[in-house]
Amino acid sequence: MRLVITDLNHRYDDLPVLEDVSLTVREGEVLAVIGPSGCGKSTLLGIAGGIVAPTSGTVETVGEPPAGCLNPVTFIFQDFALLPWRTVEANVALVLEHHPLSGAERRERIEEGLRRMGLWEFRAALPKQLSGGMRQRVGIARALAVRPAMLLLDEPLSALDAQTRELLMEDFLDLWRRDRTTAVYVTHNLDEALHLADRVAVFSRRPGRLREIVTIDAPREERMTVEGQRRLVEIRERLWHLIRDEAQRADRELSDA
Repeated sequence: MRLVITDLNHRYDDLPVLEDVSLTVREGEVLAVIGPSGCGKSTLLGIAGGIVAPTSGTVETVGEPPAGCLNPVTFIFQDFALLPWRTVEANVALVLEHHPLSGAERRERIEEGLRRMGLWEFRAALPKQLSGGMRQRVGIARALAVRPAMLLLDEPLSALDAQTRELLMEDFLDLWRRDRTTAVYVTHNLDEALHLADRVAVFSRRPGRLREIVTIDAPREERMTVEGQRRLVEIRERLWHLIRDEAQRADRELSDA
């Protein structure tokens, strides 16, 4: 499934947040979105996922969802969004409760998601008994249960330590290699973008405008080789050059506010 955004503008009252944004997320690709704080990245995801109505412009999904898809566009959030009184299994089950599934199909989807994320033996645990990385795995298993056509990820690893981030990035890539799910991945972390994405959309400070889309032309299987790392360093320098000055100005604006 593709995502096509055309002439998108958004304001919160008198505050312009996004301006003249047009881009296409290709079917089966991971598009990372980076930019200074406050440039509208999370708002862009909210509009793409239908939870925020844009001031003007259009957002369209093109293509057929996969077989068994219950929710074509699905979010994964930074704060895990788990219900603390529900077990791991019950948190995953939450997204299935309003769909007309048989008990057997519901159990199959829950077990599949938990096993894919290495959580089956923790299915009876409460979120407070899990590490941050494990809680985020529950959030991913919950998203997988609806078999989405597109994932919208809003800084899903930013609350985690560096080692856990590395492990979850590998988990995400393993899932992507199997399903080739289209994904929009908002992050402040350039290394995450370089590790995971096919292309990187670079936004200006508020109001967020699309400055450039940079292709990461090192194949994923070669990114950890010496030559691949050399190429990623070059792309990282280009990305940092695009956002450095605007990030500094945005930081000063936030500090002054």
